[in-house]
Parts: sequence; structure tokens; C-alpha cells
Amino acid sequence: IDYTGTEPSSPCNKCLNVSWDSTPPCTCTINFTLEHSFESNVFMYYGLSNFYQNHRRYVKSRDDSQLNGDNSSLLNPSKECEPYRTNEDKPIAPCGAIANSMFNDTLKLYRIDNDTKTPITLIKKGIAWWTDKNVKFRNPTGDGNNLTALFQGTTKPINWPKPVYMLDSEPDNNGFINEDFIVWMRTAALPTFRKLYRLIERKDNLQPTLQAGKYSLDITYNYPVHSFDGRKRMILSTISWMGGKNPFLGIAYITVGSICFFLGVVLLIIHHKYGNRNTSADIPN
Repeated sequence: IDYTGTEPSSPCNKCLNVSWDSTPPCTCTINFTLEHSFESNVFMYYGLSNFYQNHRRYVKSRDDSQLNGDNSSLLNPSKECEPYRTNEDKPIAPCGAIANSMFNDTLKLYRIDNDTKTPITLIKKGIAWWTDKNVKFRNPTGDGNNLTALFQGTTKPINWPKPVYMLDSEPDNNGFINEDFIVWMRTAALPTFRKLYRLIERKDNLQPTLQAGKYSLDITYNYPVHSFDGRKRMILSTISWMGGKNPFLGIAYITVGSICFFLGVVLLIIHHKYGNRNTSADIPN
């Protein structure tokens, strides 16, 4: 579901030129229909296009020591974070361009049945890699577990509406270990990518996770992409015993296999054409 809003008929067109600090935030609703039921667990992604997270300076613009909870790096971030290292003489936590550009649209899904909207439960935990959540990202350490006190002396990224210790109300999903933040910090290799946003778990083995029918997507439109001709979309996907749908691997195998087959035919022709030549090293008189 593309909700960029570039089309005049789109419900999100009114939010197209929104800025990151718009107050109140712009909201829009897109209705859609699922033609087929989703039987197993469903994965909800947000997708971005024409967004180059693979730019060299962008990829380097972070401080892994700070993200791992090192107290000295918290107050003295790496120079790689420039120009998002400090703001008003205070160190930024988390610093760098990657954190500063974190995706912050809010997506809510509803099922429509006889004009009644029933919210779909979206699970926000379990979306990050285990190694990221438990090894690479750590909150600062100190006396007590009060994140407000632990992040004292720092300031929020320039484009964030609130500091890092207010990303979530649950202590095990707040600060640097917030899973939405962790997912965003794992940069994408291509300019068109998707990142896991929420999980929809199957509750009843006798009923599909998402039944075929009418749904609506409520969007709090905070993330501007129109300035760089970007696109935003919401993706619903499920997995089978072979894993999720990913055409890249199949295309890569077919391409490499075709090249190997072509080179094999070329080398076979060369061998038959030139392989019977006299290979004697004798030098004629």
C-alpha cells in the first residue's frame, strides 16, 4: 500500500509537504481490500524508495561505542557523527545522520466489518535481530534504572520530537534498546528497501491471521520524503516453510547460473577448435 500521497486523489495528499516537527501531526486513512486470507503469522513492514542508506558518509555517521552504552562515548561522541555530534553545546544521543533520520510514521491497522472498525493487534517486540538487541545495543549504566538520569547532559537528535529515553513507556524497549530504533540503525544495501515494523501473530489455528475482506490503514504522517522524490509504503507479508518472499536470491542464482553456462559453452567451443593443435615446444630451424 503506497501512501506517499503524490497523487491528488490520495487521502494522504494533504500530508505530502509535511515537516518533521508539524504540530499537530498530519493524519490520513487508506482503505484497501485483501483478496486472500493470510493463514500464518503476518509481518508488517514499512518501505522506502530513493533513500540511499548505503551512502558512505551516512553509513559511517554513528558511534557504536555510544550505542553499546559506553558512558564516556555518551558525553563525548565520535567525530564521525558530525554535523550531528552536538547541538547547543550538548552531545547528541544517539548521534549521527542515521539516528537523526529515523523513520517515525505511526501505522495502525483495522478490519472493517459492517462499517465497524476492529483494531488489529500489532506486536512491537521481537522485530530486531537477537544479536542487536542483546549484544550491540545497550543503555548507559549507572545508579538505578532511571533513563532520564542516565541520559542527563545529552540532547535529542535535531529531527526527533522527543529524546531517546521517551521512545517507549516499557523499560525493556526504551532508549538505545528500542527495537524500532535498532531496526532503523541496521542500514539497507539498496535505495529501495523495507524494514520490519510490527508482527501480527496467529491466535486461533481454526481462523486465519488476517481474513479476506476490507481493511483500513490509519497513518500518522510524520516522515517527509517528497523533497528527495522518495516513496513510502506499507507491506503485509507472511512466510512459508521456505521462508519469506524474496525474489533477489532466485534472480541472483539464475543470473550466475546463466553466466556459468554461457562461459562453459564458449570454453567448450574453444577447446574443440584449438585443442588439437601441436603443443610441442620444439623450436623449428
